[in-house]
Amino acid sequence: MSAAEIIKALPKLTEAERREVGRKLAELAEESEEVALCNDAGLQGAMVPDRMVEEDARRKWRCACQSAQKRL
Repeated sequence: MSAAEIIKALPKLTEAERREVGRKLAELAEESEEVALCNDAGLQGAMVPDRMVEEDARRKWRCACQSAQKRL
């Protein structure tokens, strides 16, 4: 069966069948090293704001601690 035949048959599938096909496509994509690398890169990029917030909180804490020490 060709890709064109599969694509042509998709509208004839039930919603449950289309979800099953989608799950299988996602499963196959995750087996691809390129997709895995892209997923890792995306995850790392998504974590940047969290790290920035954490670093900002640490910086504020250090400043607060330094100010408190100066007052003592």
